[in-house]
Amino acid sequence: MPPSELKEYWEKQLSGELPLLELPTRLPRSSIKNYNCSNYSFLINNKLTTLLKKLANSQSVSLDNLLLAAFKVLLYRYTNEPDILVGLLLSQQDRDANVVVSRDFISENISFKKFLHQVSYSVSEIRGYQDYPFALLVNQLQQQSNSSHSPICQASFTFSNVSQHESSTLLETAAKTYETNCVQLELEDWDLPQEKVEFDLSLKVVELSESLLGYFKYNSNLLDQATVAQIGEHFQNLLESIVSNPEQPVAELPILSESEQEKILVEWNATEKNYDSTICLHQLIEAQVERSPDAIAVSFAGEHLTYRELNERANQLAHYLQTLGVKPEILVGICVERSLEMLVGLLGILKAGAAYLPLDPDYPQERLELILSDSQVPVLLTDSQKLYADAQQRKVICLAKNQDNIATYSKNNPTARAIANNLAYVIYTSGSTGKPKGVEIPHGAVVNFLKSMQYEPGITASDVLLAVTTISFDIAALELYLPLITGAKVVLASRKVASDGRLLKELIDTAGATVMQATPASWRMLLAAGWSGSPRLKILCGGEGLTSDLAQNLLQKGSAVWNLYGPTETTIWSTVCKVEPEKLSHALVPIGRPIANTQTYILDTHLQPVPVGVLGELYIGGVGVARGYLNRPELTAERFIDNPFLPGSRFYKTGDLVRYLQDGNIEYVSRIDHQVKIRGFRIELGEIENALCAHPHVREAVVITRSDHRLEEKQIVAYITARQEQPTPDMLRDFLSQKLPDYMVPIAFVILDPLPLTPSGKVNRRALPKPTVSSFSQRNQFIAPRNDTESELAKIWSEVLNIQPIGVKDNFFQIGGNSLSAVFLIAAIGEQFGKELPLSAILTNSTIEEFANLLDTTNTFDHSPLIPIQPKGNKQPFFCVHPAGGHVMCYFKLAHYLDTDQPFYGLQAQGFHAEEEPLTRVEDMASLYINAIRKFQPDGPYSIGGWSFGGVVAYEMAQQLHKQGHEVSLLAIVDSYVPILLDKNKKIDPPYLVGVLSRYFGGMLGQDNLITPDEIKHLSINEQINYILDKAVEVKILPPSNQSQQNRRILDVLVGTLKATYSYKQEPYPGKVTVFRTREKHIMAPDPTLVWVELFSIMDAEDIQIVDVSGNHYTCILEPHVQVLAESLKSYLGEF
Repeated sequence: MPPSELKEYWEKQLSGELPLLELPTRLPRSSIKNYNCSNYSFLINNKLTTLLKKLANSQSVSLDNLLLAAFKVLLYRYTNEPDILVGLLLSQQDRDANVVVSRDFISENISFKKFLHQVSYSVSEIRGYQDYPFALLVNQLQQQSNSSHSPICQASFTFSNVSQHESSTLLETAAKTYETNCVQLELEDWDLPQEKVEFDLSLKVVELSESLLGYFKYNSNLLDQATVAQIGEHFQNLLESIVSNPEQPVAELPILSESEQEKILVEWNATEKNYDSTICLHQLIEAQVERSPDAIAVSFAGEHLTYRELNERANQLAHYLQTLGVKPEILVGICVERSLEMLVGLLGILKAGAAYLPLDPDYPQERLELILSDSQVPVLLTDSQKLYADAQQRKVICLAKNQDNIATYSKNNPTARAIANNLAYVIYTSGSTGKPKGVEIPHGAVVNFLKSMQYEPGITASDVLLAVTTISFDIAALELYLPLITGAKVVLASRKVASDGRLLKELIDTAGATVMQATPASWRMLLAAGWSGSPRLKILCGGEGLTSDLAQNLLQKGSAVWNLYGPTETTIWSTVCKVEPEKLSHALVPIGRPIANTQTYILDTHLQPVPVGVLGELYIGGVGVARGYLNRPELTAERFIDNPFLPGSRFYKTGDLVRYLQDGNIEYVSRIDHQVKIRGFRIELGEIENALCAHPHVREAVVITRSDHRLEEKQIVAYITARQEQPTPDMLRDFLSQKLPDYMVPIAFVILDPLPLTPSGKVNRRALPKPTVSSFSQRNQFIAPRNDTESELAKIWSEVLNIQPIGVKDNFFQIGGNSLSAVFLIAAIGEQFGKELPLSAILTNSTIEEFANLLDTTNTFDHSPLIPIQPKGNKQPFFCVHPAGGHVMCYFKLAHYLDTDQPFYGLQAQGFHAEEEPLTRVEDMASLYINAIRKFQPDGPYSIGGWSFGGVVAYEMAQQLHKQGHEVSLLAIVDSYVPILLDKNKKIDPPYLVGVLSRYFGGMLGQDNLITPDEIKHLSINEQINYILDKAVEVKILPPSNQSQQNRRILDVLVGTLKATYSYKQEPYPGKVTVFRTREKHIMAPDPTLVWVELFSIMDAEDIQIVDVSGNHYTCILEPHVQVLAESLKSYLGEF
């Protein structure tokens, strides 16, 4: 085969951004690849080898392909990366044999048997292209590679068989070395040819007479031997699972051994500790009152109460509350400022047998009312008369006003009414929907937690705990009650002191604090205020991830540092870790091991335990698991589920992404909901945050996604606090571009000082402001609108982009504008100014100043179908036909990712403007578009193409151009169907249109349908169509409802393209066609490739080239898959 064809094949096969195989490394990856080779070997026994050969024979595949498929499944299970690339040596006997790249996509629902045949087919295909030197391929694709990773792929596989004599020798050597972990076995042909390519992990399997020998060669600067040994063991376990049940989905095949499962599920959860499980929280405190009645229990602002005084005042309040009907399972709200009365109130509620609902007086009134309404508390304690005099027949008790009355009640302990299973408190936490949810915690859970905390991190009667946390945050329970069950002293910090680093550091000293608990943000606040430390202070840190650099600072400030982790739903803290210097090798300090009577499980999406070092979701079981969410049975059932490892118990689905370290400690990575998916690519927001924090001018970073613009997808926005020098957005963007792929670089960078915090000391992500214009780029001097036209345009731009202020020289596409928002903008401007504007207007007039000048000087506009999406450059222009919707702004990103000097013109459908009728024949569209491009480029050769329906029109254009004697150098069809197979008698009536519209708009959102049949079954046909259009407006696919006329035109254009689709009669085309096929299939677009191939074989056409691209029919032109499509298309455009 000619070298040019080999080169072309591999460039297409490996086009776009190649995935990086991120194995569970325990050693930090250098920014520059540094390779140091080590070996590890293992033996696959005779019995398993026989079963593997039997399975391979039964499926008519080779043994090496079966082992390759299994290796790919193992890599998938270890990395959760479905796009697996493995370097492959197809001919081990030939010393000049070449490394090729085997690429397969793995669906979690595919059975191993089906995947085996997929691998076998792909390997057979690449055999015909194996002669192209791998070293040349690396050099060609070097610009795409990451300097810290092996180029192209990070793993390789080799298979060979040996003679009988060599088999005996190798077995003898293996037997001698197996006792010492089978390392350093030497194989004559182990070094890969082609300049000894270095991979992170390479597997070679040698077929002996009756068994198999496996050899791992790995980069010991990245992977340690324990990890590689584990991978080897799991490979063998996986092979056992495969031969046992090859029909099982690859995502469910067991890979852990029984001993590993015993260690992970049982040994590391052996936390059983005896404690009195029948006692309530207030009874623990009453017992301590008997032991130290005259010791100071609590102090605040110079006042204090002894244990006896605190107990007696709480008893009086309890007796009073009981007269109001308060009893077990009754919720009593408490909304008071931090004071001695606050603690009296909490204990009084518990002693009355009830449960308390803490409310922070500093919360907005609306939120407080929402919580009170949701919880339906019958009694509320407050220190303010103005609060909550509502019509709910709620009894509102002002403690100050009723103090004298309460003081007349008995000081003796009330008769015990509550038991350990009764509620102790309900804490409201923020919900993902914006509606707070109440977590129900029983006494037994709190008592177990406090008894565990007494032991570790530990507290004694001589300690002084400084309490800084609002009672509406559950960790306040540790600060208030842990000292009181121990005989220690609580010092309450006021709200003002707790939020001011200078005042807080003074109180630490004057109070003689020996224990303090706070969030990382609060500890940073203290350090920023110049806190020099307290040698006797035990530092407890939790609520957010503790970074190693903060931990290092804190270790120098106190006697000990503890990292604590736990969701409210499992009672305050569920794991603890004493921070020591050797635990600071990762970005975040480990969260440790489970506390007493608590179990932790790290599971995959199928509730299977993951190997040590592999990421999974954390589930927590044990005594601390909450009852559930107050009045939210559906949500409770969703998050509190049956524990399959301890039948009869439940565990809580945390939503946190974690992994086990080798010693059983758990490492927190991020929230799973901070692991966002943008058009199919998983993105760890925490990874972006860590990368930002590596910038010398960045102190803190928080990264979120925002979708409050009229966007076609979520956008990433970064918020940072700066060190002494403030970085610009351009500086940060350039910095991240060197570390992260394009789709992970935030669109905007907002500089804040400080980051907003919740009352509990966590970063308040809901309070992060919207980006302003200056967040997108280093803007020129701001120039405000200078006339009425510019002022009106500025208002429209601000409304569409949801940012302000906008200057007249700010470029629309540089401050957050994109293809969809451009459509909205043109529609809004057209309505405001009463003009029919073409989409090309915003492309050539992208500032307010330019657009205002256009409006003031132009009365009529050219509505040519030719839209200059990217007109710059000297290369041959590419003309791209619209899809069924008629617009071409969907190609904006595709044009962006092609070369900067590649002109890109869209061909937009007729019918969007007044007095334009939509065309209903493909032939007429092709003729119209050819006239448009020939006015711009009179002579060929022409490069044309289109996505979806656009590919069909482009095909007809090529047909007509050929008949006219013009050369078509490129005909690019992107995931288009073949009309020749469609029913020519299909009636495009309203019922049919309803289904098409739902699937069409649903596809734009990455889903099968926009609506469900149940939503519209009660509506008439016309009402159903209007409902779908309104829904499309609601989800921001179509412009607002005030643009209904424009939306009706969009519908008319769509109907026209549907009619054209079914009436088109395809004729043979003698030229070359390139079909870009998406790897993921969608309900609206089954695989078109085989049909195109069949069509061309019937027509005896010259040539058809099939190119695989990522994504499905709709997502292939959206981020991030559009980058892959652009890279593939670029190589074909570059030929001309």
